[in-house]
Amino acid sequence: MSSSCCSTDGSCSTATTDRATATEGVTVTTTYAVSGMTCGHCKATLTQVIGGLDGVTRVDVDLDTGRVTVVGTAEPDDALIAEAVDDAGYELTGRA
Repeated sequence: MSSSCCSTDGSCSTATTDRATATEGVTVTTTYAVSGMTCGHCKATLTQVIGGLDGVTRVDVDLDTGRVTVVGTAEPDDALIAEAVDDAGYELTGRA
């Protein structure tokens, strides 16, 4: 009985479930060059608008370098991020 995938409480554990669980913690980090950022308000605004996009888990804005780092659960949609940045009044000039 020890070779069964079922536990004593009746739940089932399979290799497929184990793989799905192993990938849940995967993150993708992408850095973008953004122009027009000059102050704390810029930082707060971009953190809010980019952070509100689906799949984004963290946003780090570096005013000194003009870089915005986006961390998410999947590869980001560059066009969607560029649209959010542009709508906020800044310009995404590409991946850094």
